Amino acid sequence: MAEPERFSNVLRAATRQVHERAEGAAFIGKLMSGELALAGFAELAVQHYFIYTALEEVSEAMRTDPVAGPFVIDGLRRVPALTEDLGFLLGPGWEGRVAPKAATDRYCERLRNVAGSWPGGFVAHHYTRYLGDISGGQVIRAKLRTFHGIDGPGATFYVFDRIGSPAEFRRRYRTLLDSAGWDQSERAQVIAETRRAFELNEAVFSELADGMQKHLVA
Repeated sequence: MAEPERFSNVLRAATRQVHERAEGAAFIGKLMSGELALAGFAELAVQHYFIYTALEEVSEAMRTDPVAGPFVIDGLRRVPALTEDLGFLLGPGWEGRVAPKAATDRYCERLRNVAGSWPGGFVAHHYTRYLGDISGGQVIRAKLRTFHGIDGPGATFYVFDRIGSPAEFRRRYRTLLDSAGWDQSERAQVIAETRRAFELNEAVFSELADGMQKHLVA
């Protein structure tokens, strides 16, 4: 009898379409092409700050869970890096001058209500955020260096220097997904929530695009 397909492969395939749609958002396209000024990128960093604050808060509730706990990896934490980046990008006192977009508020509400109470939901959102920024985020980091000369403060969000080799980390992460022990019903729910996470991320990009005209390079 053939062995069942690894869940990490199933999850990746099942969410590929919505993942690619989020990556193809107009805001990301302008960022990648160099048409977005640094102030526009700062808007993205602000939304990441609120999203990761919510995610890393709920991480503490999941730290002792037998399934979700192994995914709580302190070396992944992004809020300290985002705090440093926003100090560089926006200057002193930035905390009092920023606010989440409406789409970001909805994203954070989902994180707190679902990822904070359901281990499978936590893993779905954890997977969507961290693995995406470890992989695709490196392309954004390279663009920041190319177009804005930034490769330290301002871009430390994309520096994952506490997890070892990114390729090896991704392998270990896939092993965690494969060994989570969910039955078929739970796996289907995790896949659905992962799709939802990508959709929430896409909505943030869409709202950022609505206001990006003022941040385009002349």
